[in-house]
Parts: sequence; C-alpha cells; structure tokens
Amino acid sequence: MVFLCPLLETDQEWVCDAILVQGHPGAFPLRTPTRRAFLGLGKGWTERRPCRPRCAGQVPLERERGRGGWFADVIDPVDTMLEARLQSQQRSSQHGREASLWSSGLGMKLEAVTPFLGKYRPFVGRCCQTCTPKSWESLFHRSIMDLGFCSVIQVKEENTRFRGWLVRRLCYFLWSLEQHIPPCQDAPQKVVESTGVQNVILGRAPGGAGEGQVPSHVKREVQRILGHIQAPPRPFLLRLVSWALLRILNCLFLNVQLHKGQMKMVHKAAQAGLPLVLLSTHKSLLDGILLPFVLLSQGLGVLRVAWDPRTCSPILRALLKKLGGLFLPPEANLSLDSSEGVLARAVVHAAVEQLLVSGQPLLIFLEGPPGVQGPRLSALGQTWLGLVVQAVQVGIVPDAMLVPVAITYDLVPDAPRDTYHASAPLGLWTGALAVLWSLRGWGCSRRACVRVHLAQPFSLHEYTVNARSCWGSRQTLEQLLQPIVLGQCTVVPDTEKVQEWTPVTGPLLALKEEDQLLVRRLSCHVLNACVASSAVMSTAIMATLLLFKHQKGVCLSHLLGEFSWLTEETLLRGFDVGFSGQLQCLVQHTLSLLRPHVALLRVQQGDLLVVLRPGPGLAHLARLSSEMLPAFLSEAVGACAVWGLLVGRVLPEGPWELQGIELLSQNQLYHQILLLMHLLPQELLLLQPCQSSYCYCQEVLDRLIQCGLLVAEETPGSRPACDTGRRRLSAKLLWKPSGDFTDSDSDDFEEAEGRYFRLSQQSRCPDFFLFLCRLLSPLLKAFAQAATFLHRGQLPDTESGYAEQLLRFLEATAQEEGFFECVDPNLAISAVWTFRDLGVLQQMPSPAGPMLHLSPTFASRDNQEKLERFIRQFICN
Repeated sequence: MVFLCPLLETDQEWVCDAILVQGHPGAFPLRTPTRRAFLGLGKGWTERRPCRPRCAGQVPLERERGRGGWFADVIDPVDTMLEARLQSQQRSSQHGREASLWSSGLGMKLEAVTPFLGKYRPFVGRCCQTCTPKSWESLFHRSIMDLGFCSVIQVKEENTRFRGWLVRRLCYFLWSLEQHIPPCQDAPQKVVESTGVQNVILGRAPGGAGEGQVPSHVKREVQRILGHIQAPPRPFLLRLVSWALLRILNCLFLNVQLHKGQMKMVHKAAQAGLPLVLLSTHKSLLDGILLPFVLLSQGLGVLRVAWDPRTCSPILRALLKKLGGLFLPPEANLSLDSSEGVLARAVVHAAVEQLLVSGQPLLIFLEGPPGVQGPRLSALGQTWLGLVVQAVQVGIVPDAMLVPVAITYDLVPDAPRDTYHASAPLGLWTGALAVLWSLRGWGCSRRACVRVHLAQPFSLHEYTVNARSCWGSRQTLEQLLQPIVLGQCTVVPDTEKVQEWTPVTGPLLALKEEDQLLVRRLSCHVLNACVASSAVMSTAIMATLLLFKHQKGVCLSHLLGEFSWLTEETLLRGFDVGFSGQLQCLVQHTLSLLRPHVALLRVQQGDLLVVLRPGPGLAHLARLSSEMLPAFLSEAVGACAVWGLLVGRVLPEGPWELQGIELLSQNQLYHQILLLMHLLPQELLLLQPCQSSYCYCQEVLDRLIQCGLLVAEETPGSRPACDTGRRRLSAKLLWKPSGDFTDSDSDDFEEAEGRYFRLSQQSRCPDFFLFLCRLLSPLLKAFAQAATFLHRGQLPDTESGYAEQLLRFLEATAQEEGFFECVDPNLAISAVWTFRDLGVLQQMPSPAGPMLHLSPTFASRDNQEKLERFIRQFICN
C-alpha cells in the first residue's frame, strides 16, 4: 500500500534534487544535469539565490523582468476581469509571489523516501499462469523486488575501463567502442540451400519454378529477394550510430529508465540457448532505434528489428538493414497461386529460420506505426510472428522465448500528428531534420522521461500446447446487439463476440486456419501483457485529472493532493508509475511539459488556478489520458453500466442519496456490463483469449465492490446470504460457462437472483463514480455523434472517406459544444468499424473498391434514434 504523506513546510525553500534518491533500491534517478533542464524552462529564466541552499541544485523560480512568465499566462475565455487585474499588477511583485508559492510547497511535500519505491512497488508483467504455468514459475527472478532502476543513457567515467580527465570528455566514445557486438554472419547460401527454397526452385512446391525455368535465373531472383529482406550488420556503423544516438538521447530526454530485475529475467531466458523474440508496442517512430540501443547496451547483442517498409524511403531502408533491420518484400503479399509470391514467401521463411537458428534476438512490433489510422494489432507484426510460430512447429528450432516489451514516454517525441498521414515515407534527410527540430523544440524546454518495460518471458512451445481459448462459440456484433438495440430482444446470447479488425495477408495466408487463429490469440495475449506492464507517466495522470475531474479549473494546492491520490489509486490497482520524488517537483515538471495546453492564473487567496486552454489541444490531453485507462478500465465499464441502469429510474441530476436507495440485482448488472462490453471495441478491452466475457463481468463486479462503490444488500423478507442452514440445490442445475471461477453458490441460479447491490453512501463515492464514468466519455460520445451523423453523411463512400466525413462532423460539433476530446481520427475509424460490425453500415463491392452503404434496417430515423439512445445511456453528462 502506498501513502503519499502531506507534511507542513516550515521555510520558504523547496528542494528539487531530493528526487535523486540513488541509494534507494528501486528509485527512479531522474537525471538533472542542470537545474534549468530539469523543469524544462526556457532561456528567459534566471536563478534566485536562496537564503539557505539545502542541496546542490535549486530550481529556477523567476524570469527576467520585462518578459512575460508562463505562470502569468491568461486565457481569454476563462475570465476577462481576472485578465485585466493580472495585467495591471506589477511584474516584479507578481513573480516574487509566484516564486513564494512554489517555494512554500503550498503545505504539501512528498518525502524523498517514497514508500512506493523498492520492495513496495507492484511487480507487473507476469506471464499467464493458465497458459504458461512452467514459465510463470521458472523464469521469474526471485529477487526482482530488491533490484532498482538504471538510466541507460547516463554514461560516465565509471562505465568505461579507463579513468582520467580525458576519459570524462570521451566517455561516450569509449563506451561505444567497448560494446560487445557478436558476429552476425547472415548466410545467404544457407537460405538458397534451404528445403523450402529448393522445393520452389525445382518445382516440387505448388506454384514453383518448374522445369521450364532457368535455375541460375531463379537463384539470382532469390538473391535479390534476400537482399531486400536483410543485410549483414556493420559493427563500425553500429558503434558510430550508438555514439551519436547516446548524445541525441541525452539532449532529448532526462533519462531512459530500465528495471534491472526485468533485465535479469531476460538474461536468464537467453541463457537457455533459445532464440529471443521481443514483441513490443509501438508508441513512437523512435522505438525501432531506441529499443535496439537499450538492449545492445545491456549485452544482448545486435537486435534484428522487423520494420514496416511503407514508413521508410529506399535510402533509409538501406541504412537500417546495415544496422540490423528486416523488411518484408512486397512480393510476399501476392496471391497464393503467383510464382513470385510463392518464391518470396519461401525466402522469407528460410531467412527467419536461419535467424532463429543463429540465436540472434528479433524485435517485432505488434502495433501499427504511430498515428496511422488502422487496427491496433498490426497485420505486418502478426505476419512476422506467424513465421516464428511456424518455424517452431516444424521443428527448425525446438522453442523460442517470447518477451513482451512496452515503452512509455512523458511526451512522444514525434512530428505533429497530421504529418503521419502523409503518403510519402520517412526519408533519411527528413528524419535528420525531424531530429534537429526535436532537439530545438525539446532540448531547452520540454525534456521528458522514458521507461522501457520488459515483461516476464515465456515459452512459445508451452503456449501452443497449453493455450486454452474461450472463442469456441462466437457470434458477430450484429447478431449479439442489433436485436437489443432495436428492442426486439432483451436477453444477451450466451456466446463470445467476433471482431476481427486485422486482415490476414502475406505469409499468414499459407498457414492453416487453426494456426492463423493461434497467431491471433497469441498476439492478443502478448499485447495484453504489454499494456499491463506499461508504467503510467506523470503527464497521463495530470491530463486525466484536468480533463475528467477538474475541467473547469483547480487550485494548485488542491491539485497536489489530487495528483498524489490518483498515483496511489493507480499503484493499488497493480500498475506501476514512471516517476518518483517530491510531489511539488513532479507537479511542476509535469505542468511544464503540458505548458501549451495549461494556463496558471492568480486568485485572490494567494493560490494559483490551473486551467485548461479550450480548443483542439484537448484532443492531445485525451490521448495522454488514454494511457491511464487500462488501470481503471474494469471500474469504468462497471460505472458506466450502473449509470445506464440508474438513468432510467431516477434523474441523472438527482441527489446521490436517492440513487443509493435503488437496488440493483446481480443479473441486471451482468446484463448491462455485457451490453457495454460488446459495444466497446475489442482492442480497447484487450481481453485475454483464455478469459471469457462472463468471467470479466464478475471481475468488473468485484472491482466495484472492492473500491467501495457497490454495497451488498439483502432484499426484504429473503434469507440472508450468509445463512447456509437447510439450503438445497435447485431442481435444475445450470452449469457455469467456461472460465467462470466464482463461488459454488452461483451455480444455484435461483439464489443468484436474490443478490442485490446499492450504491455506497460514503462521501467520496459520488465524485469517484462520476470520474470513472467520464473516463470512457470520449469514445462513447464519438460513437453517439456517429449515430447522429448517419442521416447527414454522404453514402456510398469508402471506409477512409466516410471516416474523414465523420471526423469533420466531430470537429464542427466540438466547436459548438466545446467537447474536443472525441475529435480523434482513431475514434472516428473505430466508430465506423463498430457500426459496420453492428450492421448499421454494409460493405459492398464496386468497380472502385469496397464501398460503405447504409443498411436498410437503419435507413429509418426511428432506428437511428434507437441506436443513439442505446449508446447515450452509458454516457455521463
């Protein structure tokens, strides 16, 4: 359990370097090479000499006179009278009082020995005990809680074998020379002589070359395809890029944190002699360079990265291949009966097999490139994973160790979001200019922190043998929800939802149907582990508080307590956080990172008011807050389901006491949670394939009870649930669905109907309940606006074209209502795909490609209004 203790501050100074608790096991050493760089403050800052300096670094508190300070920023829509009052004040006294506010700490302080560090930190990233029980037990590092963190970009004289004043100036260069780069001998001849390629050359495989082809010509074609896939890594180029990247990362970030215990687990898995396959999320275009650098510095060797060829120009692809990059040839996506496609797929299979046999670690991104509209699971990532699965199944290698990887940023150091949708791939010079622009924009004012997470490795062979799935009987979303939306049915079918948003292309088409399903289940399983192991950064916590709890503004003194409260709630739910240190330092650092979207105003009580800047910038904060959603997703789903039950009984604006009187039966809660679960996209819930939806319903209900929102209530005249005397089984025993591990009393359906709950009457519950409901409001409001847009959209149209129409409608609606959180291209495309699965939109072939049409069922305004009412019942106004 975590306690962030508020203590009184007795003097007028506050210390930022207490964040450097290097001696504490598990501490986050937030590097502060300069005082100015820590808080990310601009050139206009001057230091105020304190009366009694308490440590070796004081935070700059003032700006030069004559320059407008950030703390004096005022936004016009908030309060014009306050703006006039602020402009009339003298700048010198104003900045002095602001410095006094920050230096006094506003009565809140977090001690350096924060109790959520070290052994009290929740461990995240354990593999599934159901599907991989042996890996869960054997590959866990017993002393992981005693190991701390290291910053991989903090290279000093001690990190080299040499000492002296010259070494201190050349430590980066010497460090890059001392990195162990094992020989990576790619054997093109072995690829040509592999069984699969030889079968294609000699015509023994379907679609092979046959006797009519010249073998030398086919061999040259194999060499060309292999050259497109990979190239031998160049050690000199690797060292040069490592040295340059080390300098760039020190300019971009305060630190790049890595847990030593997680690294110990990966080293233990590598000692087994099996190939390592790292499966990662994809947050930034920098991930493909940062992760190989981190693992090379930890002694794992040259990491081979499976890149997306669409995001790189030919020159950049040639450079990345020399650094260990892998690219899928375009011929691999041709039809199965094409001779070129068969040959390309055979070469790709042989290259992956030789890579696994050589023991080189492989990195595969399970998510698509950042900013690109599309499903969360990448089709290219599943293709590479399918090649690894097939190599293990045919016995090329006995097994492979899978390592889920996640990387989190305070702020993603990418170009503006609109540039992602450009058709031109990223070139070498374009990337260099982007780095220079990031150094110019980030190096002085917005240096953020990065966390790399390595979850517990597990055996691929063990997973394929023990994997159990609840996907046996499944129905489409149209079969599950459409009758309930239209009022034709009130019972949710006892089955799982089918929602496949990732197309099966490329070499995956050559796999059997059960193997394709195995790859899809494995991808969902690993992505769930990646998200669960990701740390919540301070910007995500701050964005969540300002958007969903204090959108109208909050005093800084109150915001300090709210920040510590949400941090504690996050840790208590088993999720890690990516920061540590004094509370006021963290809040000030986080507000400096969010400076374009936040303004600080002075109030009469001598406090500061933190206000969001209205406008399209709120969509950026909504994307930051989505990183917090996995920690509270179960409670948010349950709170929205309870809101849907209460909205039809009492007024939503009614007092909490009246809502607390209403009794909610367990069957009603299950029904409402199932409806919302089916409506939400599968890529948001990220259910494990071994977990049924009914098991998740019970988990949601348990979470609501544990957090104190629901209280068990006995119905009048019924026997108490704890009274087990003279209890008989029901005449008809109803077996629970697979995966439901609730108590045995739930087998008696007659007694389950007697379980009732009511909302708790504790004073903190109303605010917390509304906070949970609002976490899903951006997605649900986007869906509701999509239902409103049905009679306004221009159909037929392509999926991308209709999504652009919907996005423009969301922007126009946000200008009127001020709710910019749902103005997101990903939310628009998710709404279009969900409506397509629901049967609202139908996809039909045409000469110009697949086109979307409005289904005859929802052509009437009455059914469109029913759909909108069904969605809006879960939205908390």
